[in-house]
Amino acid sequence: MSSKYTQFDRSRLKVLPLADRRSLIDTGLIEAPTMCAEVHPSLRIVAEELAAARKKNSARVLMIGAHVIRSGMQRYLFDLMEKGLINCIAVNGACAIHDFEFALLGQTTECVATYISNGQFGLWQETGQLNKIISNGNTQGLGLGEAVGKYISENNLPHAEISLFAKAYELGIPVTVHAGIGYDIIHEHPNCNGAAVGEASYRDFLIFAAQLEQLEYGVVMNFGSAVMAPEIYLKALAMVRNAAANATPKRSIRNFTTLVCDLHDLPENVGNEAPKSDAQYYFRPWKTMLVRTVADGGRSYYVRGFHARTIPQLWSAASNL
Repeated sequence: MSSKYTQFDRSRLKVLPLADRRSLIDTGLIEAPTMCAEVHPSLRIVAEELAAARKKNSARVLMIGAHVIRSGMQRYLFDLMEKGLINCIAVNGACAIHDFEFALLGQTTECVATYISNGQFGLWQETGQLNKIISNGNTQGLGLGEAVGKYISENNLPHAEISLFAKAYELGIPVTVHAGIGYDIIHEHPNCNGAAVGEASYRDFLIFAAQLEQLEYGVVMNFGSAVMAPEIYLKALAMVRNAAANATPKRSIRNFTTLVCDLHDLPENVGNEAPKSDAQYYFRPWKTMLVRTVADGGRSYYVRGFHARTIPQLWSAASNL
């Protein structure tokens, strides 16, 4: 039985080569790590917590939005990964797209205002290759992030050396991609297999949850993800706490550190959530990551700033540990 409702016919779409697109960002913005003269005190504390978590073999989780990729912070993250200070990375679907385009062509990001006007936004042939990569990886039982990292690395794409996904794959660090169907430009394409995207991304969610089983004495960091990061973290934490409470012997997952870096102007004391009458109440990273999930034993820190400033500061603090 099929739906009684009309579905859009994707065969009507015109998908153009990326050579026809004007990209706004290229690999020239990707910085070589440079020590910061000043480091926010909270980032020094978190760097120390990461080193302690590494020693205890606890989780060191980084969650990011796509603007981290577009800010040129890759080499800072590579070094933190190589030092063992990050052992899991959770991202949204846009991160996979920007990382793949960087690796393939050395450039990414289209002008939305320009291409939405003529209906061409997102409809680029080479970017659509990700749908095939995801589908093929899914048939092999891979998560979405692993499939992309494996493809970039094993096919030695022209700019694979600046791919976060490839670097993580080579280091054995899971990159879990938490896709929302219809959120990403590759979902516009005629070759998108929604079942494969969903299955591969759900597999990544279970990989992410498995990483949180080691969160006691660990660290979870969120750079610039207002919805994906706090939501997957909340559900996965509920799962691992439930399993820990029902284990023999019982375990607890309460003593850990959270960090949020974003541009919201939060009060100095982030240990209490905003009232429902305040718009900031609906900023999920605050109430979820900085208050509710650390209320019974954890510690939380918030640093306001652009990624191009906060990530180098965290790296600088960690470099001497």
